Amino acid sequence: MPTELSVNLNAVAMLRNRRDLPWPSVTGLGRIALRAGAHGLTVHPRPDQRHIRFSDLPDIRRLIDTEFPGAEFNIEGYPTPEFLELVRAARPEQVTLVPDDPSQPTSDHGWDFVAEAAFLRPIVTALKGEGARVSLFADPEPEAMTAAAATGCDRVELYTGPYGATHGDADAAAREIERLGRTADAALATGLGVNAGHDLTVANLPALVARIPDLAEVSIGHGLTADALEYGMAETVRRFCRACGQGG
Repeated sequence: MPTELSVNLNAVAMLRNRRDLPWPSVTGLGRIALRAGAHGLTVHPRPDQRHIRFSDLPDIRRLIDTEFPGAEFNIEGYPTPEFLELVRAARPEQVTLVPDDPSQPTSDHGWDFVAEAAFLRPIVTALKGEGARVSLFADPEPEAMTAAAATGCDRVELYTGPYGATHGDADAAAREIERLGRTADAALATGLGVNAGHDLTVANLPALVARIPDLAEVSIGHGLTADALEYGMAETVRRFCRACGQGG
């Protein structure tokens, strides 16, 4: 199956939050993205609400339920009690847990699955019991995938930031793709599904998808939003879907 695209709306929300105005509309651009072929919408509601606001979550849930019932809502974040309460209320199809400090500008590393096993297992179990698919943010480390699977999660999301940083250096890009590919191979061998995200673009997606043909989903925000300023949201989503291997 082709890799599915989830559009991360955080950058849209951050632009909106520069003014006390309702535009650009998070749900409006989410609607355009889903109509253009995105499989889902992703948000990361941080405690300071500097981009996605807690009040956005029921609006996005309503958009999907009423207009795009086949789409998925993916909420990512560090599993504080407050975050988990937001998740319970929003009922996302997928929850992606990240080991972020609240002060971080963006997610920049995966879980230490051995050291954090006792912390993660009961949270994963509870979220799955509420009907969510659970994905855990992971560095490209093949040897860590057995410990990741032992948490009970359904998928890992490979952190592709180092790969994204290799733009303009083909040799470095090839090395990072192979690290990601070997990690995906190890994850798949344990029965885990594989997602990926961070600094992915139309230019670097095809090589990643070619190396990981079973890549289930990519979550993309910054690069996609930047392209939308040039091409518009609908055409940008179509371009990213093609880069994921969908259609011609």
